[in-house]
Amino acid sequence: MNRATTIYVMAYRQVKRFLRAKSHVIGSIVNPIMWLVLFGLGWSSAFNIPMAKMIFQGLDYMSYLAPGIVMMSIFTSSFIGGATVIWDKEFGFLKEVLVAPVSRAASIIGRALGDTLVALVQGIIVLIVTMVMTQSLNPLGIPIAIASGVLVALSFTSIGIAIASKMRSIEGFQLIMSLIMLPLIFLSGAIYPISNMPIWMKALAYINPLTYGVDLTRWALTGVHQIAPAISVAILVALTLTMTGIASYIFSKATIE
Repeated sequence: MNRATTIYVMAYRQVKRFLRAKSHVIGSIVNPIMWLVLFGLGWSSAFNIPMAKMIFQGLDYMSYLAPGIVMMSIFTSSFIGGATVIWDKEFGFLKEVLVAPVSRAASIIGRALGDTLVALVQGIIVLIVTMVMTQSLNPLGIPIAIASGVLVALSFTSIGIAIASKMRSIEGFQLIMSLIMLPLIFLSGAIYPISNMPIWMKALAYINPLTYGVDLTRWALTGVHQIAPAISVAILVALTLTMTGIASYIFSKATIE
């Protein structure tokens, strides 16, 4: 089996696996929409004053929050996708992949691309809902938002795979996720501006990869940004290439005990 076929087969498996878990499909889409409805609408009334608009760079809170929720949806789905490596360890599929006469790098790239596609589809669905709920978003920015989503999804899918490849239990991976995911979300500028954070928190925000995906998406959909879009693109591309390479290397050294 050549590399292109290996990548396609692994990507197809991840997509098919996701579609079979109907509860996962529903939950992964409904959860960010609930954030947007309950959190966004709830705080919109509190921030419906001119001073608040200054805090959110001239945007109403729903318009500010919507791009962040889209990226949060993509980030969460892609990062959790790494957990499937552990499931494959437990049920023996990973052993079959490791002993198969195919490129391990192609296998892990295919898996990452499959999980990226799944996360991206979820993000697009959430984006459509946000466009309906928040009519001030610019539809011309959707292609850039999707491109940003691809980079974020592939980066964090690779990070998730790299971490999961070193883990022995799904419980351990869930603990890592709980320790990493919420800080990354709250430090990304998705929910409140980085400019209003304490100095030490700003420093953490600027080393958070998700920050650049959120800011680039917000710029595409609203025209508002805190980081130059070219810098965000450069950092996201560099991160994607780096993390994909690291995930491929770690997976190529993986063994089944």
